[in-house]
Amino acid sequence: MTGFSDVLGHEQTILHMKHAIEMDKVSHAYIISGEKGSGKKLLADLFAQTLQCERKGTEPCMECQSCKQALSLNQPDIIRVIHEKPNTISVEDIRTQINGDIMIRPYSSPYKIYIVDEAEKLSVQAQNALLKTIEEPPVYAVLLLLTTNAGMLLQTIRSRCVILELKPVSSPMVKNYLMEQLEVPEYHADICTAFAQGNVGKAKRLALSDSFSEMLEHALHLVKYIHDMEVVDMISDLKRINTYKMEINDYLDLLTVWYRDVLMFKATRDADSLIFSHELISIREKAQKSSYEGLECIIKSLEKAKIRLNANVNFDMALELLLLTMKEN
Repeated sequence: MTGFSDVLGHEQTILHMKHAIEMDKVSHAYIISGEKGSGKKLLADLFAQTLQCERKGTEPCMECQSCKQALSLNQPDIIRVIHEKPNTISVEDIRTQINGDIMIRPYSSPYKIYIVDEAEKLSVQAQNALLKTIEEPPVYAVLLLLTTNAGMLLQTIRSRCVILELKPVSSPMVKNYLMEQLEVPEYHADICTAFAQGNVGKAKRLALSDSFSEMLEHALHLVKYIHDMEVVDMISDLKRINTYKMEINDYLDLLTVWYRDVLMFKATRDADSLIFSHELISIREKAQKSSYEGLECIIKSLEKAKIRLNANVNFDMALELLLLTMKEN
């Protein structure tokens, strides 16, 4: 684990946490909200580790007994709530792991900290059980609720917590991280950064994913050659797209970004603003062959395909319609 100073972005959230520690105004309950991969768990772990650090600074020292225990996930007063049911945190989980434990004083630390990941999965009964603890917590208790959707929590819960909403990290910062720390080539870093939209965890996952690289290669092959494909070639490509069924939104987003690049270049002739800048020759050729209306039709068809697939329309039928629209335009 790194210290706060090594976290990418989230300056306001970190400043709030450090100020609360420095001024001794730590709240009894926090909601840390952000999409998957945005850094919720990292920030919660750092906050908890810093609160328990024996040197009592605004950064974990990484050297004291408490920090060493936290790093190995063995700090007895940092409790991570777990749940057996994959889609639900039950009232029993809360009663046994928080309510039934919280009145026991900390074993060796100033605080007793409970980290509830995926808090959006708390059942209504579990939230009501938790509410009683949030309303009357012991002075040493701190609850950290991590969620992708704070709106899934009861208003009575939200009103009694400090809400820290994680904002997207700037694209230049994400790109630099991929290139400098992960040694990702610039063109690949550009694509991963564009897709991640400020989510460092997602950008890292895409950059290191072999399957994403394969998907990208196939998507580029499709957009370059679909206009000249025969029916048998399109059927072959449709079978290949089927292998990306679990990641189909990412695949369709790749196609969308490419066609938007073509549309942008056709309108401006500005190569500097392209995501697929390394595909300039192909983009220029497509821009010359396609009309504005045709490109806009393809982009709208990509959006319709995503809507249809999310509505559980037949996968092959939805993709066949899309490929025909791409070929015709």
